[in-house]
Amino acid sequence: MKRNHSLWMALPAAAAVLAFAALPAVAQMPALSTNGKIHGTITNPTGAAEKGGNVSLSTDGGHTSKYTFPVGEDGTYSGSDVAPGTYMAIYRQPDTPPDKMVDSFNDVKIVAGQDTAQDFDMSRKEFVDKLPADVQKQLEELRKHNSEANKANAVIKAINADLKTVTQDIKDADTASATAAQQLGASASKADLDAKTAEIKSTKYGEVESLMKKDVDALQQSGAKVDGSVLYAQMGQAQVGLKKYDDAEDSFKKALAMQSTQAKPNIAIQGMCNAGLGEVYARAGKVPEANAAFAEAAKVNPTQAGFYLRNEAVIFFQINNADAQVAAANEALKADPNQAVLYYIIGQGLVQKATVDPKTQKIVLPPGCAEAYEKYLELAPTGPYAADAKGILEQSGTKVSSSYKAGKKS
Repeated sequence: MKRNHSLWMALPAAAAVLAFAALPAVAQMPALSTNGKIHGTITNPTGAAEKGGNVSLSTDGGHTSKYTFPVGEDGTYSGSDVAPGTYMAIYRQPDTPPDKMVDSFNDVKIVAGQDTAQDFDMSRKEFVDKLPADVQKQLEELRKHNSEANKANAVIKAINADLKTVTQDIKDADTASATAAQQLGASASKADLDAKTAEIKSTKYGEVESLMKKDVDALQQSGAKVDGSVLYAQMGQAQVGLKKYDDAEDSFKKALAMQSTQAKPNIAIQGMCNAGLGEVYARAGKVPEANAAFAEAAKVNPTQAGFYLRNEAVIFFQINNADAQVAAANEALKADPNQAVLYYIIGQGLVQKATVDPKTQKIVLPPGCAEAYEKYLELAPTGPYAADAKGILEQSGTKVSSSYKAGKKS
């Protein structure tokens, strides 16, 4: 706010009354300081701290100053070694003429050995009422704006705290199976472990969805002009975890629509949302749409292309879409040819087209199937699917190497 010094300095100085008080002597007591202190804060009409200038103490109505103390950058001042008495306290800005004042208070009493507090709150009604009408109107509009900004800032602060909780919730959901095993112990059955894992995921994803819905509403009500796409992105991620696929699709699309209006879009959010849409479409059996969404995720955030495309292959594998998982895995290998699990996914997709030789009763693997299993074993000889891959190769009569060495990734 640009200062209007000519308006503020129009306040006349008022006369002060002198009133010195003598301190009686106290026998057999430590000597008290014969002088006092003063301190306070300067607040301008907008309610903000007023930086700079000085506070002076006068005994002649402001014509001369007996003591002068500078106001710091934080809007505070302090002074010591002030003779006891009653003063006029005067605040002046750096460019206020000596015969003018911005604000003042009469009858400020300084007592020996004490620190007197004297603030200059120029947002008080009696001060503002002395300002010209146009300045008062500007102040009222500024206060309204500041009030709205403070409310928006409070909302944003709460949202940031919620996003930290959400980040942890999603991590906890990702590690739910390990947490379930730890909580239930080694003797737990698979059914119990699966149920506990599902319970943890449901709780965590449910909290994420609830917090993000609350924050979306709060952001809309605050009127803050900030990008809320991350809220919809995290909400969509939780809704996928809760298998609310229609809701997730809506959330991801809203996040992407918000991102499209940003001067500098966030590629991480765009990648997450496109990949999220890809999963929604994949689980709905919409293969072309899923392929397009995952491809867009890899395009907008190329550093994560391998991660997105691998997830696409894994999702098709989970829902047993053999052709789609093979195609997706082959596409993912273009981004990272050393992801062992992708070769296993290819093998598992192709093996569904295997036949049985009626004479030898051996499995006849389709082209590329044995090679995929062998590549998996080359990269992950002790991986979680190694025994399965070796078993299929042996059933097909394919010689299994005994000298596989670990690759770059497992």
